[in-house]
Parts: sequence; structure tokens; C-alpha cells
Amino acid sequence: MNQKLILFVFTLMLWGQTAFSQKEYHYEYYSDGTLKAEGWKEGETKVDFWHFYYPNGRVSHEGHFRKNQKTGYWYYYSKESKLLKEGHFVNDKAEKWWIIYDIANGITRKYQYQNNKKEGYCLLYKNNKLFKAERYINDVKTGEWTDVFSFKRDNPNASL
Repeated sequence: MNQKLILFVFTLMLWGQTAFSQKEYHYEYYSDGTLKAEGWKEGETKVDFWHFYYPNGRVSHEGHFRKNQKTGYWYYYSKESKLLKEGHFVNDKAEKWWIIYDIANGITRKYQYQNNKKEGYCLLYKNNKLFKAERYINDVKTGEWTDVFSFKRDNPNASL
């Protein structure tokens, strides 16, 4: 009986080492040979940190994968390398707070997401000053405030 248990444990250890040894750094290319993406794979599954590139060679977005699904904090950039948005993924869906940068108008929007939809508040800033707040339910805007006083009056439990 002990020999079978020892053999079973030994087999599990070998299997575990084999599974982890399959992790490799992977490169993907556009048809012209320019780097399109790079990151870690276990077999055919994307894991850990990945970088994705525009054809001009600049980073388009980057973040972590777990079992081919986006997870954790991600960053998205313009073709000119300006940060466009950043936020959290859970099981390949936008969750928690996301920050969207409107570079042309100098406005920053901070949205709450749940299950890939706007759910909660959106805070709008210009020159780092809050100038508007909105509320979303299931991706539909249900409220809007243009001053902090009225927002706090109508939403006493919300923190800014």
C-alpha cells in the first residue's frame, strides 16, 4: 500500500513539473513580419503578462491573462503612445473603476463597471477638478449632477 502511495505522489510530482515546464514566451507577428504581440503561454493558453502592438511598433495595450482571459489591471494606448484608458478585468470582463482619458478635450472620466457594463458612478474631471457626476444602471445613464453639493445631497452615502 505504501509503495502505491509513494508511486502516486511521485507521478503527481513529475506531472506537475511537466505542466510547468510547458510555459514559454510567445511572439505573434503581422503579415509583414512586424511584432503584433508577445507574452507567456502554457500550451495554447495565454497566461501572465502580455504586450500588444500597433503596426507602427508602439504598444496598443498590455496586461495580464489567466487561462486566456484578461485579468487584473490593463492599459490601452493611442498610436502616439498616449494613455487612453486603464482599468480592471475579472474573467475577461471590465469591472471596478476604469479611467478614460479624453486627450482632445482634457477630460478624465472615472467609470464604475460591473460585468462589462457601466454600473454605478461616473466622475468627470477637467484640469484635475471634478465638474460633473453621472450615475449608470446597466450601461444606461440614470442621473447627472453638475455640482458637488447637489451630488452629495442626492447621494449621501457616495464618497468622492
